[in-house]
Amino acid sequence: MSEHGKTPVTVLGLGAMGVALVEALLAAGHPVTAWNRTASRAEGVAAKGATVASTVSEALAANEIVIACLLDYDSVHEVLDPVAAGLAGRQLINLTNGTPGQAREMGAWAEELGAEYLDGGIMAVPPMIGTPAAFIFYSGSGTVLARARMALDTFGGVNYLGADPGLAPLYDIALLSGMYGNFIGVIQAFSLIGSAGVKAREFAPLLRGWMDAMSGFLERTAQQIDDGDYVTDVVSNIGMQAAAFPNLAKAAAEQGVSAELLAPLQPLMDKRVAAGHGAEDLVGVIEILKK
Repeated sequence: MSEHGKTPVTVLGLGAMGVALVEALLAAGHPVTAWNRTASRAEGVAAKGATVASTVSEALAANEIVIACLLDYDSVHEVLDPVAAGLAGRQLINLTNGTPGQAREMGAWAEELGAEYLDGGIMAVPPMIGTPAAFIFYSGSGTVLARARMALDTFGGVNYLGADPGLAPLYDIALLSGMYGNFIGVIQAFSLIGSAGVKAREFAPLLRGWMDAMSGFLERTAQQIDDGDYVTDVVSNIGMQAAAFPNLAKAAAEQGVSAELLAPLQPLMDKRVAAGHGAEDLVGVIEILKK
């Protein structure tokens, strides 16, 4: 603890997200030692009170709690491998985007070096850090979470998922998958309507209203998956939807718009129907994905 009772933290990486993390810590009164490969990027946080380390070894030596926020897991290894001995006795919190397998590998690597490991998945963009809208998934060492909790609370909501380091990136990627699936539909819809000269701003309220009306799909789908029941109370079965779905591609072609964003769904629907599941709801395609 610092003399003011605030946890001192080292932050490795000063990209847009790293800077946002440092600024949130500083605003809450936490002493911060920061390091970045390109030293000039540290000038902004230095002006706000961060101590800038000239080397990674110096940054590791400064504090027990070390937060890495770099481009990818390979970057974390590139930065830490040459000074791996300096991780002994440290609590390493990795807020770099990656996969469950990468997180588990890094957790085992850190433990072999005598460090405790906590992985994190940031569900926010940099301007959201430090606001109630931001939250972060954490998994790995509960001890690290407890020791660093005061500092981690400055970033946003804390969601601890358990001791498996791979859970935080798994939840992260799952939510991002839902987000990108949503984006795909929105982009396709605007592209189609724009082909008729309709302004996106004009169409947006209609699209918002439709998507809000369909939002109950999430809870219904979750229940169907957990129950393993894709046929009860089906109002629009996959057989009918598979037969009608080609019209989305045909209409796009007529309007001079590509349908490649939506194309992957058709063969999955056709495969499920061909296997005798035409009476099911669309969500039954998840059985194909679960191979």
